[in-house]
Amino acid sequence: MVPLLLVLLLALVLFGIGFALKALWWIAIIVLVLWLLGFVVRPAGGGGRRGRWYRW
Repeated sequence: MVPLLLVLLLALVLFGIGFALKALWWIAIIVLVLWLLGFVVRPAGGGGRRGRWYRW
């Protein structure tokens, strides 16, 4: 009975890790798209220079 519970616990942990990694991939893709949009949608800064929409 104990080995069966250990296998079920391991499967549950691996499923949780897989879900977390998939969520992190989606977050990374969204951040990448926003970062790339920052290069396209830049407002003009002072003196006609094009600035960045973020401060860093």
